[in-house]
Amino acid sequence: MSIMDYYLWIVVFHIMAVMSWMAMLFYQPRLYVYHTENKSKLEFVEVIKIQEYKMYKYIGLPAMWGAVLSGLWMLYLRPDLLEGDIWMYAKISVVLVLMAYSFSLEHYRVQLERGDYSKSGNFFRAYNEVPTVLALLIVGYVITKTFSIIFTLITLAIGAFVIYRVMKQIPKDA
Repeated sequence: MSIMDYYLWIVVFHIMAVMSWMAMLFYQPRLYVYHTENKSKLEFVEVIKIQEYKMYKYIGLPAMWGAVLSGLWMLYLRPDLLEGDIWMYAKISVVLVLMAYSFSLEHYRVQLERGDYSKSGNFFRAYNEVPTVLALLIVGYVITKTFSIIFTLITLAIGAFVIYRVMKQIPKDA
């Protein structure tokens, strides 16, 4: 039996790791909203801090590395995925942005844990939209196995509009 016989199991692991990573990326900023908008409720904030820590350290970070390493393993086994249309390069580029976003969540988590932050609940509501836009790009590239500049620009424009609208909402703590 060759390693290629296990390729589909690597794909399964990759998809599960991506799903777990995305769960953290979607929920972590929501915890930051609760944290910032309830800063006067100290007991509540202490519980949120524990959730923020565990969500990032025990779910998000291991899942991100699982997704990245399994993705690299898949490319090692199937280098043909890098041939032809540039869709895989576009996907990898967006994944790198998603990784930077993931690390930024840890930066904000540490600030919130120390009580040394200036971002509002609305900021984190808007920031929460970023992984959705990036995930839409990644899924679009993977499913269609193509890179479309029009799809990319429309997705980014709609994402920017949604983020702008969320930022313009009247803050709940105002």
